[in-house]
Amino acid sequence: MNGRAWLGAALTIAIGLGLAPSAAAGPGSSRTAIVALGDSFISGEGGRWLGNGSEPFGTRSGTDRAAFDCDAWGCDYDPSRVYGSSAQNECDRSDVAPIRSAPVAVAERVNLACSGARLANVWPARDGGRRHFGEAPQADQLAAVAERDAVRMVVLTVGANDVGFGELVAGCVFDWLRSSRDDRILCHAGAQADIEAALPAMARRLTRALRGVRATMAAAGYRRSDYRLVVMGYASPFPAGDWIRYPEDGWDRLGDGACPVWNADASWAAGEGVGSIVATMRDVASAGGAEFLDLRHALDGHQLCDRRARRVGSEGPAPELAEWVRRLSPLQGSSRESLHPNAYGQRAIAVCLGLLYRLARGSYACDATPGRGYADGISIEPLR
Repeated sequence: MNGRAWLGAALTIAIGLGLAPSAAAGPGSSRTAIVALGDSFISGEGGRWLGNGSEPFGTRSGTDRAAFDCDAWGCDYDPSRVYGSSAQNECDRSDVAPIRSAPVAVAERVNLACSGARLANVWPARDGGRRHFGEAPQADQLAAVAERDAVRMVVLTVGANDVGFGELVAGCVFDWLRSSRDDRILCHAGAQADIEAALPAMARRLTRALRGVRATMAAAGYRRSDYRLVVMGYASPFPAGDWIRYPEDGWDRLGDGACPVWNADASWAAGEGVGSIVATMRDVASAGGAEFLDLRHALDGHQLCDRRARRVGSEGPAPELAEWVRRLSPLQGSSRESLHPNAYGQRAIAVCLGLLYRLARGSYACDATPGRGYADGISIEPLR
């Protein structure tokens, strides 16, 4: 029995027992919703931070949103002020995650994404989906929302963990630390080869994830025209190397900037590294009848160590010139937050989602304007 037939039989039995749900349930509900599925990029990892502060203690130049009860001796810190109960299992769904911040007129914004998730954590359990950090597969969690609310849009960002992008970037950092300007060890050639080898499997798994989402929505009574399924891509944490404001070697790039990679490796991450993952995601989305949102330029001018941005000092944080990506930091907060969009970056991506929501179905690219904030510096255009 297929999902739609099963649902019809269940409703018939419920009516016979006098237990029928309201006619407004599921796609006909008066309560509308948008839903996020995927990994740390969309869950909100890094949302604790308003830029990267110059002060190592206290409120970190006003950037640490987990700080409270501050006095002359310092502050207490509670990540749950940002991540809520998800701080306990490290899914780290922030209060400013794109799905939460998007300027979309719906009654409910549901964040089911979880830091560290892979594609198998999205598939329905009946299709081999796996639990992650103690939570059911995300498609199964989506089923409960779809049956309760009228889901208008499902946004999915996942796949980078399947190709090991984070570990490859960490390898670039290690190569910078163990080499010198005169004897550079560059990571990008080997890293790109590893990504290319992993992309076919990622594409198959992403195809399976989209089918799982479609099946879940159909089982809840949805036609494809009832909701929008959007695959959202990634943005590089680094700008191209020529934009990095610190010398390639020496303490400033490590201690002040916390972006210890060689320029050539930063250019790889901003270009071919993220680009090849995004291109595969776009191809799979197109083949699966989903929309695609390209974010490769959604943080431009505000990436980590970009000379068009700056560290936050005594003047306090402001989005126009702040970095929108969390610095590498093993001592402040969680190292898991490193190299993720911070609160400003997440709000910028949320503006992209809001613009997409108001447009006709299709695939689009979102761009940021250097030197401007997320409220007035984000634009969107159709993908060619």
